Amino acid sequence: MIKQILSFLFPITIFEKRSAISDNIEVTWNNGKLVLDSKNTNYSYGSLQKVLRKGLITIGFKKVQSMSDILILGVAGGSVIKTLVDEIKFKGEITGVEIDENIIDIANKYFGLNKIKNYKTIIADASKFVTESSKKYDLIIIDIFEDIVMPNFLFEKDFIYNIKRLLNNNGFILFNTMILDEKVINRNTIFMQHFKNGEYYCKTFSNVEHFNQLILIEKRN
Repeated sequence: MIKQILSFLFPITIFEKRSAISDNIEVTWNNGKLVLDSKNTNYSYGSLQKVLRKGLITIGFKKVQSMSDILILGVAGGSVIKTLVDEIKFKGEITGVEIDENIIDIANKYFGLNKIKNYKTIIADASKFVTESSKKYDLIIIDIFEDIVMPNFLFEKDFIYNIKRLLNNNGFILFNTMILDEKVINRNTIFMQHFKNGEYYCKTFSNVEHFNQLILIEKRN
């Protein structure tokens, strides 16, 4: 409790661990809340939660409530899952795919991720998971970072083909990206061109929490 109160004055790190995938991971009290950070960015429960919440607000909480299955690629501490369950009151099935087992251990211990009844974690590489899976989802949330770097596979044709294949009609893709230079802007533009036809509707939100660009895609039939 004392650390929580003092965190309104300055951040207090209570756990730190190195990960081969995510480099340095820290659990920190910050402004009275526990957050999960990598070396250079917030992974969960800070600015990241605000970014993805903006996308969910745009879809509409009632529409999300009516969905049956949600897929999250890149779980980290699970802050978007808490938004879905605690704030939106989503009752359907949530599947999270996370490659870094160390992060899931931290999420379970400090954020109670394993206590959410309608959620399950699959430890796997997201690119492999979407290739092998056949289940359809109403919402696919993509939030995969290695610190501030996004893996190249997220923008490759095979991955894009597979997330399209796994998306139900009238479903949504919510893709969190980070914009740090002009090259990355072009990368996002090329990604969205794969959805530029009558079947999909794309919308972007730039400068969300300073450096994030959120891409929202709706499959309209």
